[in-house]
Amino acid sequence: MKNILMRSLVIFIVMSLLNAQFSEWTLHFLKEKSDGIVMVPIGVLVDCLIVTIVSFITVLLFRKNYSSVLRIAVLFEIIYLLTLIISGTNPFAYFSNKTDAGLLALFIYINSFVVFLIVCIFHLIYFKIIASKIKNYPTSRTR
Repeated sequence: MKNILMRSLVIFIVMSLLNAQFSEWTLHFLKEKSDGIVMVPIGVLVDCLIVTIVSFITVLLFRKNYSSVLRIAVLFEIIYLLTLIISGTNPFAYFSNKTDAGLLALFIYINSFVVFLIVCIFHLIYFKIIASKIKNYPTSRTR
């Protein structure tokens, strides 16, 4: 993808959907079905959509600074973690009182880092594949 706006939008949407899906899987892992906790994946998705909009506006304003996939992913991650902190989600609440809500808050932060690592790993694999294809591509033709 050559267009930086399209690339950033794809990265933001993928990271948003992965964060929401991982929070859904976390709920299945915890086997928690109370009314307040079941809505967490939808809350994460809404939060990620807000982060996507803010991140996309940032990329629009500072287009020349965000030419790399890693910079775009770091931008999303920083803004997402800031919105989690502002919303009052405390990852260390589980260590003070052992509740499922505290464990879920901890897993939301862990999921965020896992999604960031997945995007970085896929970018690295993609970069290695493209680099090997460019390296093996013949530059001169023999007749």
